[in-house]
Amino acid sequence: VYAPEPEFSEKARKAKEQGTVTLSLIVGTDGKPRDVWVSCSSAPGLNKNALEAAKSWKFEPGTKDGKPVMVEIAVEIQFHLGDN
Repeated sequence: VYAPEPEFSEKARKAKEQGTVTLSLIVGTDGKPRDVWVSCSSAPGLNKNALEAAKSWKFEPGTKDGKPVMVEIAVEIQFHLGDN
């Protein structure tokens, strides 16, 4: 529902670090992420940026029998520098 892109850290930008960070998290019954952690990363210098961004996201909560329930999901965030 709401997922702003994470920022590159200045250090990662200068090092031209790119890659994918996979996060696992619990989506609460209110749609807010809980217990966000890095499950896989090819860009360790960007893990913190991915975690911080994901904590501000808002999801549509999962449902069971028409009622909101907590669910665990995985989210892939790709960091790619432009050609500028």
